[in-house]
Amino acid sequence: MAISATRTARIGVDIGGTFTDLVMIEGDGRLHHAKVPSTPSAPEEAVITGISHLVSGARISASDISEIVHGTTVGSNTLLQKVGARAGLITTAGFRDVLEIGRLRTPNMFDLQWDKPLPLIPRRYRLEVKERIAADGSVIEPLDEAGVIAAAATLVEAGVESIAICLLNSYRNPAHEQRAEALIRERFPAVQITTSVSVLPEAKEYERTSTTVVNAYVGPVLAAYLERLQDGIKSLGIDAPLLVSNSNGALASAETACAKPVFFISSGRAAGAVGGARLGEALAQKNLVIFDMGGTTASASLVREGELSRVSEYEFRAGISTPSRFIKAGGYMMSVPTVDVAEVGSGAGSIAALDSAGLIRVGPVSAGADPGPACYGLGGDKATVTDSNLVLGYLPEELAGGARRLSKAAAEAAIVDQIGSQLGLSTSEAAYGVREVVNANMARAIRAVTVERGVDPRDFTLVAIGGSGPVHAAAIASLLSMTSLLIPATPGVFTAMGMLSGDVERYFTAPIGGVVETVDLDNLAAVTDELRRQAVANLREEGIPEKAMELLPEANMRFRGQEMSLAIPFAEPFDPEAVRTAFLETYRSIYSYVSSDAVEVVSLRMTGRGLRQGRLDFRQLSAAGSEEAGPVARRKVYFGKAEGWIDTPIYDRTRSPRKLTGPVILEANDSTVVVPPMASVERDDFLNLHIRLS
Repeated sequence: MAISATRTARIGVDIGGTFTDLVMIEGDGRLHHAKVPSTPSAPEEAVITGISHLVSGARISASDISEIVHGTTVGSNTLLQKVGARAGLITTAGFRDVLEIGRLRTPNMFDLQWDKPLPLIPRRYRLEVKERIAADGSVIEPLDEAGVIAAAATLVEAGVESIAICLLNSYRNPAHEQRAEALIRERFPAVQITTSVSVLPEAKEYERTSTTVVNAYVGPVLAAYLERLQDGIKSLGIDAPLLVSNSNGALASAETACAKPVFFISSGRAAGAVGGARLGEALAQKNLVIFDMGGTTASASLVREGELSRVSEYEFRAGISTPSRFIKAGGYMMSVPTVDVAEVGSGAGSIAALDSAGLIRVGPVSAGADPGPACYGLGGDKATVTDSNLVLGYLPEELAGGARRLSKAAAEAAIVDQIGSQLGLSTSEAAYGVREVVNANMARAIRAVTVERGVDPRDFTLVAIGGSGPVHAAAIASLLSMTSLLIPATPGVFTAMGMLSGDVERYFTAPIGGVVETVDLDNLAAVTDELRRQAVANLREEGIPEKAMELLPEANMRFRGQEMSLAIPFAEPFDPEAVRTAFLETYRSIYSYVSSDAVEVVSLRMTGRGLRQGRLDFRQLSAAGSEEAGPVARRKVYFGKAEGWIDTPIYDRTRSPRKLTGPVILEANDSTVVVPPMASVERDDFLNLHIRLS
């Protein structure tokens, strides 16, 4: 991109469980970043505080801010904590229990203790109406309009503030859903309404119902948050558009996020993956595992041959969340385009404790930002991963450029009291045990996107981002026999930077059935044209000029009789043989075999992408010529029972020598990088660190 010499600036914001990260890039390429403590009860407060700090620190005017790009955890936290809106569901008579029936699967067939997640909408708020549309779209039984009004009145009287409407086969004929929506809006204008045809006009009743219900459940919470955030931004005198990062790592307006929040559940973590792929492109590295560790969770995603792995559905659940095609029924299903990210509830703030068998367990419960780890001195008394890292010497006694002062004595007391004394371990052994357990937990996430996909992680470079990713990356790489690591110039705020490297995207779907060789090509072309028209119209509403639009059609395909489908891009006009061949190649790469059964086209999807002129280019963040300096300090660091405590040099990461040999600690105000013994590290012209493990 061409950077102007004007005094304009763009801001990226990522809210984490412990810190809120902000990055500002000025028109001349100057970079500013900040970390401020998150405010979980009112997330927008940390964002407003951080923006204010950036603007004043850079000495620019509020009117110079041209855009704010935001990744939010409000959607995922709403599902995790079950604090969404009181929602109701209106569905076809006989389909009230679709959410509980689900896919008739369990995530682990041998786990007899597994409890199915409770539906987001209790059964008493799931009401039926008489109507029936056939699989071909014909009307078998007209919509009972009086029944719709009566059902809505019952729900409103019960305090429901958001209603999902999902009627049988509405993806073939949306007339009944659209009429039901109109009737309810006319009589109950204060109630938010989500129709299934507005978010997922596709076959499969459970997936469509679940996606619609998630949208209705999260919608009011996310809308209220974004409204407060926009008001806070305006209070700073900033009159700039607010864009929100979606689960696919792309961007859309705040208005779109309010209308279709189900597309934004995995908002923040997807942006970090996109940023990692963009960085790999800038450095000509095509095979990467993006590892992101924050205060509450850790996640992993895969870039293979330069392409970021994406899927068309995602299950949100506690424990390990993954879009794996092999693990189903563990959470709340959303059929939306999503970066293929595996996530575990292990972060720097994860609480360590002993279970009933006397084993160390870490997470998924986190101390968060309030009260935080014991070492924060804010009232928290639970031992966490941060406490362990501080005790072991990996962390300095100040974080985020002095924004958080740490108490090593408090960390040691928590580790000894809750772990060491009960297991008969020394302080360092107990702290290192916590670290080893959390490293094993996080390695699960990387295995989920590599080994479980038939990919050997040893052939990939591990990109460590997040405030704590570089602290643990080398140890986790060793567990997986990976030898190459890449630490970006600003790993602690990298997800916020990733948002600034994204494009605007909108997604549109329509059903179309038939065997690929005999599909009605005229009808397929007509459906594709209609999806293209919708994409262009919606991108115009996002302020994207037509010359900057990119339209990407895909066909969802499967073998006849299968439940799941794969998204296959195609060039127009649709060539049945070429698309079939592409499907077989993709299927073989995932499952290692192909069937001789007929191949079906299930639906079409059009991605409308708005290519952004101001998108961040990592190659422009050159820091060549920065001064090198020697160690700023030394301290004892514990590298395990074999190595013990080693007197380790501490460097300012931005001014460290080009090449160093471990052990060494590299510090900056956004993150700390741990280079273990026998490893080497080299800094490039872009301030990225390349670590090689022996």
